[in-house]
Amino acid sequence: MIDKISWVTIYPEIVLLVMTCIIALVDLSTTDHRRTRTYVLTLLTLAVVGVLSGLAALNGKTAYGFGGMVVSDPMGNWLKCFATIALMVTLVYGRPYAADRDMLRGGEMFTMSMFALLGMFVMISGSNFLLIYLGLELLTLSSYALVALRRDNAVASEAAMKYFVLGAMASGFLLYGLSMMYGATGSLDVNEVFKAIASGKVNHQVLVFGLVFIVAGLAFKVGAAPFHMWVPDVYQGAPTAITLLIGAAPELAAFAIIIRLLVDALQPLAIDWQQMLAVLAIASLLVGNLAAIAQSNLKRMLAYSTISQMGFMLLGLVAGSDQQGTYNAQFAYSASMFYIVTYVLTTLASFGIILLLAREGFESEEITDLAGLNQRSPLYAGVMAIAMFSLAGLPPLVGFYAKLAVLQALIASGQAIYIGLAVFAVMMSLIGAFYYLRVVKVMYFDAPVTATTVSAPRDVRVVLAINGALILILGIVPGGLMTLCYDAIVATLAH
Repeated sequence: MIDKISWVTIYPEIVLLVMTCIIALVDLSTTDHRRTRTYVLTLLTLAVVGVLSGLAALNGKTAYGFGGMVVSDPMGNWLKCFATIALMVTLVYGRPYAADRDMLRGGEMFTMSMFALLGMFVMISGSNFLLIYLGLELLTLSSYALVALRRDNAVASEAAMKYFVLGAMASGFLLYGLSMMYGATGSLDVNEVFKAIASGKVNHQVLVFGLVFIVAGLAFKVGAAPFHMWVPDVYQGAPTAITLLIGAAPELAAFAIIIRLLVDALQPLAIDWQQMLAVLAIASLLVGNLAAIAQSNLKRMLAYSTISQMGFMLLGLVAGSDQQGTYNAQFAYSASMFYIVTYVLTTLASFGIILLLAREGFESEEITDLAGLNQRSPLYAGVMAIAMFSLAGLPPLVGFYAKLAVLQALIASGQAIYIGLAVFAVMMSLIGAFYYLRVVKVMYFDAPVTATTVSAPRDVRVVLAINGALILILGIVPGGLMTLCYDAIVATLAH
């Protein structure tokens, strides 16, 4: 008989699954090409799921269910809450864009988005290798379908094919690595794997060989170099609304499975996987920042920006343990969590502006399309400028504090190699500031290429204004969110 606690751990998932099925049925019965009823029902569902996840996070307790396969802890619940909010904002920004391009006629966009979120939830809650992998596959299969949603668009179809082929290869890497860990330890349970490795009775060479494949699979999911090949092509080729969908909320789930696999399960191998992550971080900062300088396409530039931002996030994970692999990780891991949350917040604003400027028959994808935006709409130019300054790490915006927290974690280790990594990261940030400031220069100092006024539905305007304000407010008073991340990580590591 299943314990009552088991059901408590998956309340948000149950609500999400049931309502997704209902939304699919509503889609079948409607003829409205804008899917107004489906849209409202989806947002209401996400609001309920977000509240449930937030309440579970505020409870502060950790509970295991279904034989230890599922875990409900503060870190996971907060990430679920943030992922739900990110998807809500994405749908608000993306609905006018999708409606103009006839992407809502079949109704798949809302349903597949909900299934993608369900996959994220399963990834975040998984305390078992098999469950984590199933959640990952639900997310990626939904993402492949969403990228190919514009069936008559050759560019989107090509992007979906690239995404599918490279994603299948990365999933194979991850699955092979997990199978080797299972073969070496005899368990799929995260906690049991940790105990088996910590006992020292498992062949270290087999563990490291499997670890290489796991890290390679995880690097693909976050878009870290040299496993970044899919990111620029998919970001540019996918419809912009879908680009935002796959570039925001899934990053939170990817961070969660990195913590579940590398920290919760493979912490005794920290000396090995941290070296790998350090190489990935260096490569990501180098490739992302240098390649972004050469881009004229805004979505492609933001794709390379994502690669460099993920490199910065990985640096926090690198600083999480000392050379002996013992825990001194709370601040470093919470800095990475804070970084990924604030990155998603900023990404929503930047792509929100791109979606806002796009109109029927016109994709606002080139940097030159932003020329003179300040003369056409000071508000939207201001929000985009805030997003660019935050990504560049300029004070007093939240991106500055996120970078500062990661750098503090590196320097606090006191090791020369980590201090060297911090210096390298600062140098790469200076290079990255160029292409972010170029966007601001185009908006404020270049002459407009069109006299078209910028208009948007009221819900888009309100959410976009709140989004921009949060980037500024959380930069001025970051203590609350940083404390939330720290407490969540401490509670997770305690179990």
